[in-house]
Amino acid sequence: MNTSLSGRLAGYESWQGHDPFEDHAGPFFFKKHEDGRVTCAFEATPTHCNGGGFLHGGMLMTFADYSLFAIGSDVLEGPAVTVSFSSEFTAAAGAGAFVEARGEIVQNTGSMVFLRGQVYTGTGEDERILLNFSGIVKRVKKRPLAD
Repeated sequence: MNTSLSGRLAGYESWQGHDPFEDHAGPFFFKKHEDGRVTCAFEATPTHCNGGGFLHGGMLMTFADYSLFAIGSDVLEGPAVTVSFSSEFTAAAGAGAFVEARGEIVQNTGSMVFLRGQVYTGTGEDERILLNFSGIVKRVKKRPLAD
């Protein structure tokens, strides 16, 4: 666990793998709860926003894709790729927002995991759903990439 995280990210940890795109887009974090739930989070900055000052749709979809893997991490047990992803935007947020995601595994087959979730900001009555998402993640054998 990354113990240097504080404030709104206290209790979250960063994924220790190597993913250049997520490293560039994030940073993103996750927290595993005692009841098995996983929550993901990031702190929105101006670099995550579009020209209108709102979080870029591609940023929210990238975060949702990251969340698919965090939510499914206990059953994926190794390399996997997203083979299907759907989303619906429902509200906007801007820089300074603390953005989180939650979700669940809908089905786990021999080679694929079906998941769904929500990206949101705020808590309680102030919570706003920013994005609904669902996806299918396929387990793959790790192979070296061709040059």
